[in-house]
Amino acid sequence: MNRWQQLKSFPALMWVLIFGAFITRGSYYMVWPFLAIILYDSFELSATAVGVILSAAALVSVFVGFVGGTLSDKYGRKNIMYASGVLYIISFLALAEVTSLTGYIVIITLCSIAKAIWEPPTSALIGDIVSDSDARELAMQIRYFSVNVGAALGPMGGVWLGLTGQQSSFAITAYAFLLFLVVLAWGFSQQTKLITATKVNEQSPQENSENEGQFSLVWRVLKQDRLLQCLILANMTCMLIYAQMDTTLVQYLKRADAPDVLLLVSSLILTNALVIVCFQFVLLKVMASLTLVKRIQIALAVLAVSQVWLAFNPLTWFWGWVGAIILMSLAEAVLFPTMNVHIDRIAPKHLRGAYFGAASFYSVGYAIAPFIGGVLLDWVGVWLFLIGGVGCLWVIYLYSILDRLPRPEIALVTK
Repeated sequence: MNRWQQLKSFPALMWVLIFGAFITRGSYYMVWPFLAIILYDSFELSATAVGVILSAAALVSVFVGFVGGTLSDKYGRKNIMYASGVLYIISFLALAEVTSLTGYIVIITLCSIAKAIWEPPTSALIGDIVSDSDARELAMQIRYFSVNVGAALGPMGGVWLGLTGQQSSFAITAYAFLLFLVVLAWGFSQQTKLITATKVNEQSPQENSENEGQFSLVWRVLKQDRLLQCLILANMTCMLIYAQMDTTLVQYLKRADAPDVLLLVSSLILTNALVIVCFQFVLLKVMASLTLVKRIQIALAVLAVSQVWLAFNPLTWFWGWVGAIILMSLAEAVLFPTMNVHIDRIAPKHLRGAYFGAASFYSVGYAIAPFIGGVLLDWVGVWLFLIGGVGCLWVIYLYSILDRLPRPEIALVTK
């Protein structure tokens, strides 16, 4: 099946998910990257204190995300997605109005929880509704591409509209998600019609059997699947390194009084997204003959170089920061969509939600990144990025031993 045939095979619900990724992430990136600056300006917190707040919220969300993915196997993708979507809307509306530090901490945690619950069933749903493995990989790549188109337009759109760093702009993300939920309801209705029309004598993608999401079974599989455990550790470390761009780098530039810091931060986010938009599918084609593991290892080597560049870049060299982010973005364009494809390949069909839920533990790295980065920023300054470069080499090693690790029989069963 060629690419055009694969695209034509996508059901309406798949295109809804792609559209939703664009509008929700675009509005998200208008405001969220500037949260650390808002906390600093409003409460004069140290880098470590800001890191603790963001890390604590994200850590709570990681464990909730695992539960959400597992519950979606039992109670249905649709129900869990709607519940997390409503929480997402409420949280971002509240974030636009909160005034106290305690209120910020509580609501930031709710925002993180909503996002964590949303992602696993959404990723698993793609596997449910797109049956061909090659078409499924393309679907995941396109969804990730859509995320980055939104991320490219979001920050600059915020600057053009004068919303950058304004607390009230968080409401925009809430309204965008509300629009998405309305369109999502239409997408699920089209999926139901498709199943009825084709007379598929099996349960719909969002309605799995009662036994498939049981936590005892899921926990037993995850506890015995050494390959999955190593994969989680490797990708957790990768997330820890990459997330320094979203939090610690922003704090460093702000506290070091980099020239035109808001413009610089917006430009780096835009650069990140544009590089992925322009090169994601080019890199996919160039690396098509390589295994998933080889693709990831090459991307990790590029990520390591970008970390060294960040460590040595002069504070006032605007284009130097942009150059380092270009390298980091090329690595990201390969790493993140390939991680999802990797999980999809190793997950049993009847535990797909649980495996994507387990993959949410990658986010432990993303969660602790603000704290670890804040502490290192206070202690060693910009040299923390050299530590990130060494971490990339560690992850490359972990990927080199994946094929030698044992898996339980039930993890090899397809259904």
